[in-house]
Amino acid sequence: MFSHVMIGVNDIQKSKKFYDAILGELGHAPGTIDEKGRCFYFTPTGIFALTKPINGEPATHGNGTTIGFAAATPELANAWEAAGVKNGGTACEDAPGIRQGPGFQLYLAYLRDPDGNKLCALHRV
Repeated sequence: MFSHVMIGVNDIQKSKKFYDAILGELGHAPGTIDEKGRCFYFTPTGIFALTKPINGEPATHGNGTTIGFAAATPELANAWEAAGVKNGGTACEDAPGIRQGPGFQLYLAYLRDPDGNKLCALHRV
């Protein structure tokens, strides 16, 4: 359904360090900086990107917005969260673990990136 997700950040290098760490835990290559100073993470199923807002205003997080990344195992979700905290993010929500839905279970871990964007690593149990 989605071709890409791009979020605004205030410090590309600081955010690249954070996203290189968490996405690296999920098996993705480090981001690539283009000639406009944006950072792209290319995968077989889509693109995740970081940019300074083109209107020159500070980047802000979306209230009620969460960006989810697929984790192949609960252990990878835990490593993702630990890498995020180690590289400038903050843990949020409940501790990583199983959440029960109607007829399904998800293993979830949550973080906020250095700019306050809410992120989730999700493993379908």
